[in-house]
Amino acid sequence: MKRSMIQRRQDAERERLERCDAALRRSVRGARPTPDFGKAIEEAERGFSGEVERDPRSWHPQMKTRDTARLRLAAARHLFALYAVPAMLERIWIDATGLEEDEVRLRKQWYVTVARGGSLHKAGANAWLTRKEVHAFLHPSAGLGFDEAFWEAIARSYAGDAAVALRIARSKIARAPRGEIDFWRGVVRFFCANPLPVEAIDDLCDYLAECRRRDPDYRLEGRSLPALNRRMHEWHRDIAAIERIEAMRRRVYGPGAPTWAADAAWPGSPLADWEWAPSSREARTKGERFVVRQLKQAEDLVMESRAMRHCVSTYAGKCIAGRASIWSLRRCTKDRIDRLLTIEVDPQHQAVQVRGLANRLASADERNVIERWVKARGITLR
Repeated sequence: MKRSMIQRRQDAERERLERCDAALRRSVRGARPTPDFGKAIEEAERGFSGEVERDPRSWHPQMKTRDTARLRLAAARHLFALYAVPAMLERIWIDATGLEEDEVRLRKQWYVTVARGGSLHKAGANAWLTRKEVHAFLHPSAGLGFDEAFWEAIARSYAGDAAVALRIARSKIARAPRGEIDFWRGVVRFFCANPLPVEAIDDLCDYLAECRRRDPDYRLEGRSLPALNRRMHEWHRDIAAIERIEAMRRRVYGPGAPTWAADAAWPGSPLADWEWAPSSREARTKGERFVVRQLKQAEDLVMESRAMRHCVSTYAGKCIAGRASIWSLRRCTKDRIDRLLTIEVDPQHQAVQVRGLANRLASADERNVIERWVKARGITLR
């Protein structure tokens, strides 16, 4: 049935009103939830109920915020704070992202101790910091986080210049694990005696962390800054060499490489590694043994080249292509491992090159060990 003009106008008006209502519903925000003060006080008290200074039930904050982190901090202040606490200690109530459970517990305990006016040194900080350093930790430079304030406090005990201590605090040293504090304390002392920009400290920290990884007994005592810089640049060249060898290996094997290639290795010779221990009468020291080990990774080859001061790392292409294998003769004792010789073996199992430090020839004693090895593995010694 044909609709009248009035009916059409009424339908259009109804549709317009419906569109307006829908737009209003989309734009009007829902009711904001009320702040959960009970949850905040419960989270702040958890684990420290025996150390509260005020009754949790007496907390009646006049706060409009719904931010759970800010509520939790306010609750902690109510429960424990008799004295002002540095912002870097309060931060634990706001954000504990990336921290392990034990670390969260420790930082909250430090906050509670300081907030109640207790001795942080006696509360466990003495495991890492002296009394002077604890005082410096509680009075850090503005804007520093917990770890930065920790290492700034240590630096301030060695550096008379506050700017030097602040640069150290803002470097990668602030990420050093406290479980290795003896080593990194020595690093801080070194940089206090040899002030550097933050960027230079960070570069050297990368190198020092690698030295520490390779040798847990590595120390900075007795080392000079020029020598350290020189070794760091050598390390960077070694990294570049390893990357070039790795790129070469990936080009050769590419996608679908065998299982051993996942370990950044090449197949190498099928001959097994070898070990020999002289009799007690022949051995020069107790526990002496000799090991011949094949080098099948870029890092091993470059480290051998660096330690022996020769160019064996340039043989990587031959090793990856299967035209050679490189072996290292080492003398092992109870206290140390010494590299003696580097050996190149061709696919026909012939030892075509035998060289020691700086390309010297093998000594008579070393040759006796090599002759035992080639006899045991069926290798021809040229």
